[in-house]
Amino acid sequence: MEENSIPQGTTTVEENRMRKHIHVAAILQIVFGSLVVIGGLAIAFAFGFVDQFVDDPTAMKVLAIVGTPLIVMFLLFGGAMIAGGVGLLACKSWARILTLVMAALGLLNIPIVTLKGVYIIWVLVQQETVSLFAKGCPESSVKQ
Repeated sequence: MEENSIPQGTTTVEENRMRKHIHVAAILQIVFGSLVVIGGLAIAFAFGFVDQFVDDPTAMKVLAIVGTPLIVMFLLFGGAMIAGGVGLLACKSWARILTLVMAALGLLNIPIVTLKGVYIIWVLVQQETVSLFAKGCPESSVKQ
């Protein structure tokens, strides 16, 4: 074994700094995912009352055709964001990949979600983050 190799149970100072960024990224994902789910539920709630104001059956069909996939998309994306954030908090390697994908998709939503996506992508592609997830995010001693 080499003298400079780091045992599985230790983390470097840089990895501990990135651990804080990972927690921030996870909380951002959970908060924004919750907002997306709430938005999807609000759309579903609003569409539930549209039939009281619209008498045209064709318009109702169009709203159903457009609204249902929109609501499902909001709920799926929001749920994936929440799952990724919770997985990051638990240091699951699948959560890192899922969160990268969701952050990349969020880049299309200008300006706030784009900034969040850039930050999350920056955090999750750092070498320290990758090695931290490879080790399983140990909470043990720090090697300098």
